[in-house]
Amino acid sequence: MAKQDYYQTLGVQKNAAAGDLKKAYRKLAMQYHPDRNSGDNTAEHKFKEVSEAYDVLKDADKRAAYDRFGHAAFENGGGPGASRPGGFGAGFADIFDEMFGDFMGGRGGTAARGADLRFNLEITLEDAFSGKTTQIRVPTSVTCDACTGSGAAKGSAPTTCNTCRGNGRVRAQQGFFTIERTCPTCHGGGRVIDDPCRACHGAGRLQKEKTLQVNIPPGVEDGTRIRLSGEGEAGVRGAGSGDLYIFLALQPHRLFQRDGADIYCQVPIPMTTAALGGSMEVPIIDGGRTKISVPAGTQTNRRFRLKGKGMSVMRSTARGDMYVEVNTETPVNLTKRQQELLREFDSESKDRKHHPESEGFFTRVKEFWDDLTES
Repeated sequence: MAKQDYYQTLGVQKNAAAGDLKKAYRKLAMQYHPDRNSGDNTAEHKFKEVSEAYDVLKDADKRAAYDRFGHAAFENGGGPGASRPGGFGAGFADIFDEMFGDFMGGRGGTAARGADLRFNLEITLEDAFSGKTTQIRVPTSVTCDACTGSGAAKGSAPTTCNTCRGNGRVRAQQGFFTIERTCPTCHGGGRVIDDPCRACHGAGRLQKEKTLQVNIPPGVEDGTRIRLSGEGEAGVRGAGSGDLYIFLALQPHRLFQRDGADIYCQVPIPMTTAALGGSMEVPIIDGGRTKISVPAGTQTNRRFRLKGKGMSVMRSTARGDMYVEVNTETPVNLTKRQQELLREFDSESKDRKHHPESEGFFTRVKEFWDDLTES
Protein backbone atom coordinates (compact mmCIF):
# COMPACT_ATOMS: atom_id res chain seq x y z
CA MET A 1 0.00 0.00 0.00
CA ALA A 2 1.44 3.33 -1.07
CA LYS A 3 2.24 5.81 1.63
CA GLN A 4 0.34 9.06 1.74
CA ASP A 5 2.28 12.22 0.98
CA TYR A 6 3.75 13.60 4.20
CA TYR A 7 2.40 17.09 3.50
CA GLN A 8 -1.08 15.67 2.96
CA THR A 9 -0.75 13.65 6.16
CA LEU A 10 -0.16 16.84 8.12
CA GLY A 11 -2.66 18.82 6.07
CA VAL A 12 -0.21 21.56 5.01
CA GLN A 13 1.16 23.01 1.77
CA LYS A 14 4.61 22.04 0.49
CA ASN A 15 5.88 25.55 1.22
CA ALA A 16 4.63 25.49 4.82
CA ALA A 17 6.93 27.17 7.34
CA ALA A 18 8.44 25.24 10.24
CA GLY A 19 6.02 26.88 12.65
CA ASP A 20 3.03 25.81 10.57
CA LEU A 21 4.34 22.25 10.48
CA LYS A 22 4.71 22.17 14.22
CA LYS A 23 1.24 23.64 14.75
CA ALA A 24 -0.36 21.10 12.42
CA TYR A 25 1.50 18.21 14.02
CA ARG A 26 0.59 19.26 17.54
CA LYS A 27 -3.10 19.42 16.67
CA LEU A 28 -3.15 16.01 15.00
CA ALA A 29 -0.94 14.34 17.60
CA MET A 30 -3.27 15.42 20.37
CA GLN A 31 -6.30 14.30 18.33
CA TYR A 32 -5.03 10.79 17.57
CA HIS A 33 -2.91 10.17 20.67
CA PRO A 34 -3.40 6.56 21.92
CA ASP A 35 -4.11 7.75 25.44
CA ARG A 36 -7.14 9.61 24.13
CA ASN A 37 -8.24 6.74 21.84
CA SER A 38 -7.75 3.64 23.91
CA GLY A 39 -8.30 0.49 21.83
CA ASP A 40 -8.78 2.42 18.57
CA ASN A 41 -6.32 0.82 16.12
CA THR A 42 -7.22 3.29 13.38
CA ALA A 43 -6.32 6.26 15.60
CA GLU A 44 -3.06 4.59 16.63
CA HIS A 45 -2.11 3.99 13.00
CA LYS A 46 -2.97 7.61 12.13
CA PHE A 47 -0.88 8.82 15.07
CA LYS A 48 2.13 6.87 13.76
CA GLU A 49 1.70 8.33 10.27
CA VAL A 50 1.45 11.89 11.60
CA SER A 51 4.49 11.44 13.84
CA GLU A 52 6.56 9.92 11.01
CA ALA A 53 5.62 12.74 8.64
CA TYR A 54 6.56 15.42 11.13
CA ASP A 55 9.82 13.69 12.06
CA VAL A 56 10.92 13.97 8.43
CA LEU A 57 9.60 17.44 7.58
CA LYS A 58 10.84 19.17 10.73
CA ASP A 59 14.43 18.33 9.78
CA ALA A 60 15.75 20.61 7.00
CA ASP A 61 18.01 17.95 5.45
CA LYS A 62 15.39 15.20 5.57
CA ARG A 63 12.78 17.55 4.17
CA ALA A 64 15.04 18.52 1.26
CA ALA A 65 15.67 14.84 0.50
CA TYR A 66 11.96 14.06 0.68
CA ASP A 67 11.04 16.97 -1.59
CA ARG A 68 13.50 15.62 -4.19
CA PHE A 69 13.08 11.87 -3.93
CA GLY A 70 9.83 11.35 -2.05
CA HIS A 71 9.50 8.28 0.18
CA ALA A 72 12.32 6.62 -1.76
CA ALA A 73 14.74 8.92 0.04
CA PHE A 74 14.34 6.80 3.16
CA GLU A 75 14.01 3.33 1.70
CA ASN A 76 17.01 1.01 1.40
CA GLY A 77 19.38 3.84 2.15
CA GLY A 78 18.42 5.55 -1.14
CA GLY A 79 18.90 9.22 -1.90
CA PRO A 80 21.44 11.70 -0.66
CA GLY A 81 21.42 12.28 3.07
CA ALA A 82 19.18 9.30 3.53
CA SER A 83 18.20 8.33 7.05
CA ARG A 84 15.33 6.47 8.63
CA PRO A 85 12.79 8.49 10.59
CA GLY A 86 13.13 8.09 14.31
CA GLY A 87 9.57 6.83 14.74
CA PHE A 88 6.52 8.65 15.98
CA GLY A 89 7.92 8.97 19.51
CA ALA A 90 10.69 11.31 18.37
CA GLY A 91 8.41 14.01 16.96
CA PHE A 92 6.10 13.81 19.93
CA ALA A 93 9.06 14.15 22.30
CA ASP A 94 9.90 17.51 20.69
CA ILE A 95 6.38 18.74 21.31
CA PHE A 96 6.55 17.36 24.85
CA ASP A 97 9.80 19.28 25.42
CA GLU A 98 8.27 22.47 24.13
CA MET A 99 5.10 22.19 26.22
CA PHE A 100 6.59 20.92 29.47
CA GLY A 101 10.30 21.67 29.29
CA ASP A 102 10.12 24.92 31.24
CA PHE A 103 7.84 23.35 33.82
CA MET A 104 10.33 20.55 34.40
CA GLY A 105 13.29 22.87 34.66
CA GLY A 106 14.20 23.33 31.00
CA ARG A 107 17.27 21.95 29.36
CA GLY A 108 20.30 21.95 31.57
CA GLY A 109 20.26 21.34 35.32
CA THR A 110 19.13 24.14 37.59
CA ALA A 111 18.71 23.98 41.35
CA ALA A 112 15.24 24.55 42.74
CA ARG A 113 14.23 28.11 43.59
CA GLY A 114 13.17 28.64 47.18
CA ALA A 115 9.50 28.44 48.10
CA ASP A 116 7.34 31.52 48.61
CA LEU A 117 6.18 32.05 52.19
CA ARG A 118 3.05 33.56 53.77
CA PHE A 119 2.95 35.55 57.00
CA ASN A 120 -0.32 36.71 58.61
CA LEU A 121 -0.05 40.05 60.42
CA GLU A 122 -2.80 41.62 62.53
CA ILE A 123 -2.96 45.42 62.78
CA THR A 124 -5.32 47.92 64.41
CA LEU A 125 -7.64 50.26 62.54
CA GLU A 126 -5.45 53.14 63.75
CA ASP A 127 -2.40 51.44 62.18
CA ALA A 128 -4.31 51.08 58.91
CA PHE A 129 -5.22 54.79 59.04
CA SER A 130 -1.79 56.24 59.77
CA GLY A 131 0.51 53.52 58.44
CA LYS A 132 3.15 51.77 60.46
CA THR A 133 6.68 50.38 60.38
CA THR A 134 6.99 47.17 62.34
CA GLN A 135 9.29 44.18 62.70
CA ILE A 136 8.31 40.56 62.22
CA ARG A 137 10.15 37.32 62.95
CA VAL A 138 9.83 34.69 60.23
CA PRO A 139 11.02 31.06 60.53
CA THR A 140 12.50 30.14 57.15
CA SER A 141 15.44 28.65 55.26
CA VAL A 142 18.44 30.92 54.77
CA THR A 143 21.64 30.53 52.75
CA CYS A 144 24.34 28.62 54.61
CA ASP A 145 27.19 30.98 55.49
CA ALA A 146 29.73 28.16 55.81
CA CYS A 147 29.49 27.14 52.14
CA THR A 148 27.86 30.34 50.79
CA GLY A 149 25.00 28.21 49.49
CA SER A 150 27.01 25.78 47.34
CA GLY A 151 26.45 22.81 49.64
CA ALA A 152 30.10 21.75 49.27
CA ALA A 153 32.59 21.74 52.10
CA LYS A 154 35.20 24.49 52.19
CA GLY A 155 37.95 23.83 49.66
CA SER A 156 35.77 21.63 47.44
CA ALA A 157 33.16 22.28 44.78
CA PRO A 158 30.20 20.44 43.21
CA THR A 159 30.99 18.31 40.16
CA THR A 160 28.99 17.53 37.03
CA CYS A 161 26.52 14.67 37.50
CA ASN A 162 27.63 11.59 35.54
CA THR A 163 24.09 10.21 35.27
CA CYS A 164 22.57 13.14 33.35
CA ARG A 165 25.84 14.81 32.29
CA GLY A 166 24.77 18.04 33.85
CA ASN A 167 21.34 18.27 32.18
CA GLY A 168 19.38 17.58 35.35
CA ARG A 169 17.05 15.23 33.44
CA VAL A 170 17.25 11.74 32.02
CA ARG A 171 15.27 10.04 29.25
CA ALA A 172 14.01 6.49 28.97
CA GLN A 173 12.29 4.77 26.04
CA GLN A 174 9.03 3.03 26.95
CA GLY A 175 7.40 1.48 23.93
CA PHE A 176 6.42 4.26 21.55
CA PHE A 177 7.16 6.98 24.11
CA THR A 178 10.29 8.75 25.27
CA ILE A 179 9.77 9.57 28.93
CA GLU A 180 11.79 12.36 30.49
CA ARG A 181 12.13 12.79 34.24
CA THR A 182 14.25 14.52 36.84
CA CYS A 183 17.64 12.92 37.32
CA PRO A 184 17.48 10.68 40.42
CA THR A 185 21.15 11.23 41.20
CA CYS A 186 21.38 15.03 41.29
CA HIS A 187 17.62 15.67 41.70
CA GLY A 188 17.59 18.07 38.77
CA GLY A 189 20.56 20.17 39.83
CA GLY A 190 22.96 18.83 37.21
CA ARG A 191 25.74 18.67 39.80
CA VAL A 192 26.61 16.39 42.71
CA ILE A 193 28.53 17.04 45.91
CA ASP A 194 31.19 14.54 46.88
CA ASP A 195 32.21 16.37 50.07
CA PRO A 196 29.10 18.00 51.58
CA CYS A 197 29.22 20.99 53.91
CA ARG A 198 29.15 19.93 57.57
CA ALA A 199 26.86 22.78 58.59
CA CYS A 200 24.04 22.29 56.08
CA HIS A 201 24.78 18.66 55.06
CA GLY A 202 24.97 19.63 51.40
CA ALA A 203 21.63 21.46 51.17
CA GLY A 204 23.21 24.91 50.91
CA ARG A 205 20.68 26.33 53.35
CA LEU A 206 19.73 26.19 57.02
CA GLN A 207 16.56 26.63 59.06
CA LYS A 208 16.64 29.94 60.88
CA GLU A 209 14.36 32.67 62.19
CA LYS A 210 15.07 36.05 60.68
CA THR A 211 13.84 39.51 61.62
CA LEU A 212 12.40 41.69 58.87
CA GLN A 213 11.12 45.26 58.81
CA VAL A 214 7.73 45.81 57.20
CA ASN A 215 6.44 49.19 56.06
CA ILE A 216 2.63 49.33 56.16
CA PRO A 217 1.35 52.26 54.08
CA PRO A 218 -1.62 54.38 55.24
CA GLY A 219 -5.01 53.29 53.94
CA VAL A 220 -4.45 49.52 53.75
CA GLU A 221 -7.56 47.36 53.92
CA ASP A 222 -8.29 44.00 55.44
CA GLY A 223 -6.67 41.30 53.28
CA THR A 224 -4.07 43.63 51.73
CA ARG A 225 -1.00 41.69 50.56
CA ILE A 226 2.52 43.08 50.90
CA ARG A 227 5.29 41.34 48.94
CA LEU A 228 8.89 41.25 50.14
CA SER A 229 10.93 40.08 47.17
CA GLY A 230 13.62 37.50 47.91
CA GLU A 231 12.66 37.15 51.58
CA GLY A 232 11.09 33.69 51.22
CA GLU A 233 12.95 30.41 51.53
CA ALA A 234 16.50 30.29 50.22
CA GLY A 235 16.93 28.12 47.14
CA VAL A 236 18.72 24.78 47.15
CA ARG A 237 22.48 25.05 46.65
CA GLY A 238 22.64 28.71 45.77
CA ALA A 239 19.44 28.94 43.73
CA GLY A 240 17.29 32.08 44.00
CA SER A 241 15.17 32.73 47.06
CA GLY A 242 11.40 32.81 47.04
CA ASP A 243 9.28 35.77 48.08
CA LEU A 244 7.52 36.54 51.35
CA TYR A 245 3.86 37.58 51.19
CA ILE A 246 2.44 39.38 54.21
CA PHE A 247 -1.35 39.28 54.52
CA LEU A 248 -2.84 42.01 56.71
CA ALA A 249 -5.86 41.40 58.94
CA LEU A 250 -7.58 44.31 60.71
CA GLN A 251 -8.61 43.80 64.32
CA PRO A 252 -12.22 44.72 65.22
CA HIS A 253 -12.50 48.25 66.64
CA ARG A 254 -14.49 49.03 69.79
CA LEU A 255 -16.02 52.22 68.34
CA PHE A 256 -15.77 52.26 64.56
CA GLN A 257 -16.84 50.06 61.67
CA ARG A 258 -15.07 50.47 58.35
CA ASP A 259 -16.48 50.27 54.83
CA GLY A 260 -13.75 51.01 52.31
CA ALA A 261 -12.51 54.53 52.98
CA ASP A 262 -15.56 55.45 55.11
CA ILE A 263 -16.03 54.98 58.83
CA TYR A 264 -19.29 54.46 60.71
CA CYS A 265 -19.96 55.13 64.37
CA GLN A 266 -23.17 54.61 66.37
CA VAL A 267 -23.74 57.14 69.16
CA PRO A 268 -26.54 57.01 71.77
CA ILE A 269 -28.09 60.36 72.70
CA PRO A 270 -30.53 61.23 75.52
CA MET A 271 -34.19 61.53 74.66
CA THR A 272 -34.17 65.16 75.78
CA THR A 273 -31.29 66.04 73.43
CA ALA A 274 -33.06 64.35 70.54
CA ALA A 275 -36.28 66.23 71.33
CA LEU A 276 -34.90 69.66 72.23
CA GLY A 277 -31.71 69.68 70.19
CA GLY A 278 -28.18 70.27 71.38
CA SER A 279 -24.63 69.26 70.58
CA MET A 280 -22.30 66.39 71.32
CA GLU A 281 -18.64 65.47 70.86
CA VAL A 282 -17.63 62.34 68.98
CA PRO A 283 -14.19 60.75 68.54
CA ILE A 284 -12.50 60.53 65.14
CA ILE A 285 -10.00 57.97 63.86
CA ASP A 286 -6.96 60.24 63.99
CA GLY A 287 -7.29 60.47 67.77
CA GLY A 288 -9.05 63.81 67.94
CA ARG A 289 -12.67 64.77 68.48
CA THR A 290 -15.26 66.86 66.72
CA LYS A 291 -18.59 68.48 67.67
CA ILE A 292 -21.91 67.66 66.04
CA SER A 293 -25.00 69.87 66.27
CA VAL A 294 -28.16 67.85 66.88
CA PRO A 295 -31.30 69.60 65.65
CA ALA A 296 -34.51 69.47 67.68
CA GLY A 297 -36.70 66.49 66.85
CA THR A 298 -33.85 64.21 65.74
CA GLN A 299 -35.09 60.66 65.21
CA THR A 300 -33.31 57.38 65.92
CA ASN A 301 -31.04 56.18 63.08
CA ARG A 302 -30.52 59.69 61.72
CA ARG A 303 -27.10 59.81 60.11
CA PHE A 304 -24.70 62.77 60.15
CA ARG A 305 -21.90 62.98 57.61
CA LEU A 306 -18.48 64.35 58.58
CA LYS A 307 -16.70 64.97 55.30
CA GLY A 308 -13.00 64.05 55.18
CA LYS A 309 -12.98 62.49 58.66
CA GLY A 310 -12.78 58.87 57.47
CA MET A 311 -9.88 56.58 56.56
CA SER A 312 -6.78 57.43 54.59
CA VAL A 313 -6.75 56.31 50.96
CA MET A 314 -3.72 54.36 49.73
CA ARG A 315 -1.33 56.28 47.48
CA SER A 316 -3.40 59.44 47.93
CA THR A 317 -3.74 62.43 50.23
CA ALA A 318 -7.53 62.08 50.19
CA ARG A 319 -9.63 60.73 53.06
CA GLY A 320 -13.00 59.08 53.23
CA ASP A 321 -15.95 60.33 55.26
CA MET A 322 -17.22 59.51 58.72
CA TYR A 323 -20.90 58.78 59.34
CA VAL A 324 -22.36 59.19 62.82
CA GLU A 325 -25.66 57.39 63.39
CA VAL A 326 -27.58 58.46 66.50
CA ASN A 327 -29.83 56.20 68.58
CA THR A 328 -32.26 57.85 70.96
CA GLU A 329 -31.94 56.30 74.40
CA THR A 330 -35.02 55.71 76.54
CA PRO A 331 -34.34 56.81 80.12
CA VAL A 332 -34.36 54.18 82.89
CA ASN A 333 -34.44 54.22 86.71
CA LEU A 334 -36.66 57.32 86.76
CA THR A 335 -37.54 59.11 90.00
CA LYS A 336 -41.19 59.69 90.93
CA ARG A 337 -40.89 63.33 89.89
CA GLN A 338 -39.43 62.39 86.51
CA GLN A 339 -42.26 59.92 85.98
CA GLU A 340 -44.80 62.59 86.86
CA LEU A 341 -43.25 64.99 84.37
CA LEU A 342 -43.35 62.40 81.62
CA ARG A 343 -47.01 61.64 82.36
CA GLU A 344 -47.78 65.33 82.16
CA PHE A 345 -45.94 65.52 78.87
CA ASP A 346 -47.82 62.50 77.57
CA SER A 347 -51.21 63.96 78.49
CA GLU A 348 -50.30 67.29 76.87
CA SER A 349 -49.21 65.63 73.61
CA LYS A 350 -52.05 63.17 72.95
CA ASP A 351 -53.99 65.57 70.71
CA ARG A 352 -50.96 67.07 69.07
CA LYS A 353 -48.79 65.73 66.31
CA HIS A 354 -45.55 65.60 68.29
CA HIS A 355 -44.84 62.05 67.14
CA PRO A 356 -45.13 62.05 63.32
CA GLU A 357 -43.77 58.51 62.86
CA SER A 358 -46.24 56.88 65.26
CA GLU A 359 -49.10 59.10 64.09
CA GLY A 360 -48.47 58.03 60.49
CA PHE A 361 -48.17 54.36 61.44
CA PHE A 362 -51.40 54.19 63.40
CA THR A 363 -53.23 56.10 60.68
CA ARG A 364 -52.21 53.38 58.24
CA VAL A 365 -53.28 50.71 60.76
CA LYS A 366 -56.73 52.29 61.11
CA GLU A 367 -57.14 52.41 57.32
CA PHE A 368 -56.13 48.73 57.13
CA TRP A 369 -58.73 47.71 59.72
CA ASP A 370 -61.40 49.78 57.99
CA ASP A 371 -60.67 48.02 54.68
CA LEU A 372 -61.02 44.63 56.39
CA THR A 373 -64.39 45.63 57.91
CA GLU A 374 -65.76 46.88 54.59
CA SER A 375 -64.75 43.72 52.73
